[in-house]
Amino acid sequence: MLSGDRLIVRLVESPTKQTQTMLLIAGIRAPNTKRVNTTDGTELPAEPLGDEAQAFVEARLLQRNVLVNVLGVSPQNQLVGQVIHKMGDIAMFELKAGLARCVDHHSTMLGSEMQALRQSEKVAKDGRLGLFKGAAAPSRGGGKEQDVIVSRVQSADTLFLRFPNGQERRVNLSSVRQPKPTDPKQAPFGTDAKEFMRRKLIGKHVKVSIDGKRPATDGYDEREMATVHLNNENVALSLVENGWTSVLRHRMDDTDRSPIYDDLLIAEQTAQTEGKGMWSTKKAPETKQYVDYSENLEKAKRLLSLLSRQKRVPAIVDFVKAGSRFTLLIPRENAKLTFVLSGIQAPRTARNASEASEPFGKEAADLAVRRLQQRDVEIDVEDNDKVGGFIGKLYVNRENFAKILLEEGFASVRQYSAEKSGNAGELLAAERSAKEGRKGLWENWDPSQDEVPEETDSPADFATNGANGASNVDVPSAAPSKDYRDVVITHIGEDCRLRIQQVGQSTTGALSSLMSSFQSMHVSSSAFLPGPPKAGDIVSARFSEDRSWYRARIRRNDRDNKTAEVLFIDYGNSESLPWSELRPLPTPERFGTQALKPQAVEAALSFVQFSTNSTDYMEDARDWLTRRCINDRQLVGRVDNIDARDGLLWVSLFDPQGKVQGEKGSVNAEVLEEGLGMVSRKLQRWERAQTQQLSALKGCEEEAKSERRGIWEYGDLTED
Repeated sequence: MLSGDRLIVRLVESPTKQTQTMLLIAGIRAPNTKRVNTTDGTELPAEPLGDEAQAFVEARLLQRNVLVNVLGVSPQNQLVGQVIHKMGDIAMFELKAGLARCVDHHSTMLGSEMQALRQSEKVAKDGRLGLFKGAAAPSRGGGKEQDVIVSRVQSADTLFLRFPNGQERRVNLSSVRQPKPTDPKQAPFGTDAKEFMRRKLIGKHVKVSIDGKRPATDGYDEREMATVHLNNENVALSLVENGWTSVLRHRMDDTDRSPIYDDLLIAEQTAQTEGKGMWSTKKAPETKQYVDYSENLEKAKRLLSLLSRQKRVPAIVDFVKAGSRFTLLIPRENAKLTFVLSGIQAPRTARNASEASEPFGKEAADLAVRRLQQRDVEIDVEDNDKVGGFIGKLYVNRENFAKILLEEGFASVRQYSAEKSGNAGELLAAERSAKEGRKGLWENWDPSQDEVPEETDSPADFATNGANGASNVDVPSAAPSKDYRDVVITHIGEDCRLRIQQVGQSTTGALSSLMSSFQSMHVSSSAFLPGPPKAGDIVSARFSEDRSWYRARIRRNDRDNKTAEVLFIDYGNSESLPWSELRPLPTPERFGTQALKPQAVEAALSFVQFSTNSTDYMEDARDWLTRRCINDRQLVGRVDNIDARDGLLWVSLFDPQGKVQGEKGSVNAEVLEEGLGMVSRKLQRWERAQTQQLSALKGCEEEAKSERRGIWEYGDLTED
């Protein structure tokens, strides 16, 4: 017996052949006995309990028949194996007596049997026997499993967890380490390893148990070491099996380790053998560098032309700046950008400790972090802001996040932007729900705040026509004036917005001359587009009904079906056409918008509010306006106001051949008399100033109410 873990054995290979050799007992290390230093001949004293460990093994094994299970060789080419006494593995008895410690470098040889040795060692530790006499109890976090949510993945071995009390804590996975950033062979795999964890864990409910704590050291804060399970699967083991992390080599007295440490070592060896992950023999992947397209407006516009033609673009929320402002990554475009939600306005969040957040700004940002941080989302990009940000809709789990913020009372609707995005009804309904529930920003909401002084109630089933009454804050606009123009209505949208042309030699006359030459040009030219059209391009498009060519702007492009949605800029209507029905604009200097600006101007009826909650009433209003105003009927339009934001004309329309004169003879008044709309309940400043017109129009509305026409057929909606 050389020591408690080193023996001289005679291996009986056959009845006639025996081999004498030294054997290391697998899985343990016992204290050294007294020995001589071969270098200088000095005698080295025995380590504490070294002689006792030797005596313990000698008393049980010397000159006894035992079974030796040879497992392998040590780095010094010494045999390593198990020594099985008739009572069992001698290593287990040494460990239980506290005369040896487990060693990790034999774990891969022993496999699952290593766990039995660790349990034997635990008996000595718990009983403070032998080597563990007087040792302090290990600092454990209790080992109790808790249900938590993974809120952020910092790296392949570091997670941020949200506990049931709302507290967020950072933990490190026990006994594993991400690919070393300083190792040129491992560093390129760091991004893929983190992405593996993000896809697997972000936002998921997991079970966590704290295995111990690492004290703070130079450059590192105190760290909690934890074991995390997802659906009964050990996350650290999954990482090691796929080659995305390596296993730490602990000191023998380091108890802050994974409870399946030996399984981790075996999994690492298997991953190395199979060349998985960072152990692959193939060329390491290049580190992905995202291009920041929000760095300036010029770069942003280049990407906008691509993204605006696509629907539901996959993206990842890399960082939450505020409740409605984020940094996104678009892997397939290798793009990084700042993204702002359209249609809403969320309170600002403090950018540093010296600033103060607006009311509910922090709550809005916290909600965004909980629902979006590092999540896979989809976006519809609509436009750029002035500094290179991208504006649009963001969907998480197929739900519009702007709607989620509004329902929680952490944002308000910007109606002009909402209507431009095409989802004003959805957003206004969500805001209304928060108001009625007195949530967030609306905790002190007074319904009278949404009404004009003359009214006592505001109907919940109606929204304003266009941007009229978009918010309680008046937007600066051009001063009202008696501006009469001869006009024709060329198109009426589904929301009853109008497209009008001004009649005159410099407008309709110029357009007629241009269109005559335009048609002739296409008879002699059949040039196709040089490539797929881009959103915003001005092209020639052939209208499907009359098969004539008109100037058009590309709204959206569908590359899969090779179609494009176009807006006919001189008439205001739109349709989806195959690319074969599009042509490049011939001689742009002659037919482009510089030669003649688009003739269809967007307009809305002053003082009038249409239903957006009832499609039947809206369709009735649109049909009536079509019959009343279109078919080349020339009208007189009084421009009551021009919206300074987008040039929208607010008009009152009059029929020169009409029998009724004055305000009650306007098309606006006829709409109210027929019960197709109501006087706007949220009037802008310029509308409130027109007391004479308002009085006349309210009289028309009262007449429709009393006769139960149109929207009033079931009574007075404003009484609900």
